[in-house]
Amino acid sequence: MRKLISLLSLVLLVCISTANAQSDFAITHLPHLQGLTGNSVQIVWTTSKPAIAWVELAPDDSTHFYLKERPKFFNNQYGFKSVGTVHSVHLKELSPNTTYRYRIYSQEVTDHVRNNVTYGRVVATNVYTQAPLKFTTLGEKEQFNFTVINDIHGRNDVMNKLLDVANVNKTDFVIFNGDMADNLLSEKQMYDAFMDTAIKRFASEKPLYYSRGNHETRGPFAIEYPKYFPTPTGELYYALNYGEASIIILDCGEDKPDSDIEYSGIVDMDFYRTEQAKWLEKAVQKPEFVNAKYKIIICHMPPFGGWHGEEEIMRKFVPILNKAGAQIMISGHLHRHVVQKPNTAIHFPVLINSNNNVVKVDVNAKTATVKVLDQTGKIVEKIELPALR
Repeated sequence: MRKLISLLSLVLLVCISTANAQSDFAITHLPHLQGLTGNSVQIVWTTSKPAIAWVELAPDDSTHFYLKERPKFFNNQYGFKSVGTVHSVHLKELSPNTTYRYRIYSQEVTDHVRNNVTYGRVVATNVYTQAPLKFTTLGEKEQFNFTVINDIHGRNDVMNKLLDVANVNKTDFVIFNGDMADNLLSEKQMYDAFMDTAIKRFASEKPLYYSRGNHETRGPFAIEYPKYFPTPTGELYYALNYGEASIIILDCGEDKPDSDIEYSGIVDMDFYRTEQAKWLEKAVQKPEFVNAKYKIIICHMPPFGGWHGEEEIMRKFVPILNKAGAQIMISGHLHRHVVQKPNTAIHFPVLINSNNNVVKVDVNAKTATVKVLDQTGKIVEKIELPALR
């Protein structure tokens, strides 16, 4: 009798443990949009345990999301459904200037022995009682606006104020121009520092583009950064073409020489910037940039200031941008508001946004207006960019 009771107790304990293990499986961070173009987007989210993941996609029409079975697009690579806790589903062959509804799913993978895979429960965003999430692809849009924020360094209260001032609900997309965290120590720290706020405010439905700052290169988690912020080029530098504007987003790298003690011999930024310059030289020759009415450059560090990284940007990037007719570079890094007018070395204005202001860019057929606003909404700076054609 005692043996039977002991056996039953053991079975009950195993059942409870299994139930608890499954109940621990959850979406830990809701999705954010990355690398949105006219025909593709990547949707990124995380779960508490390894899982396969997919997105269900539906047109934004009058039909109910559950009218019929919607197509599934998996997080996959090399013909395999990827198993992990960071999920990135790449949706391709979308139509330009089109709104889609979507829902994310993850199914826990509890075991994989030989050819046998054991699955656990499925978790998903809720469309039973809430509207599905949406996004709109880029297209030929003559009038639009976007917001640029930089150097938040984990100050979510400041970011919330700046998003309010920029009226993020009515902005077309947001650019994070570097140093959103002090460094990158872990997934949790990164999301706590700024990404959970971004997702809550806009990033599940409005595209977020990112120009990595020098502080995002620091810490043991920095090497994981690209998994969470995939781009159309597969690199951390890329071009964003929206309407008749071409926006080139550069990656500044670190600000000190690669040999500096702070980096412990783990960086190779000089070579990285050289490779980036080769890409930039080709990017500015593409028709989308050559024929653009507006040519805007985003780069966290400015091309002046006397530090090694800044001098690298000046030497490797600026001559290419001068020749290509760039109209403005929007930077951060210095934690103060500065505008350097065009000169013989840099043929375009460089706007350095402080860590307490927000940049709002309004584009139409005749002009692009770049405004810097403080946390009360007061205009600190206003720059007009005339259409190039």
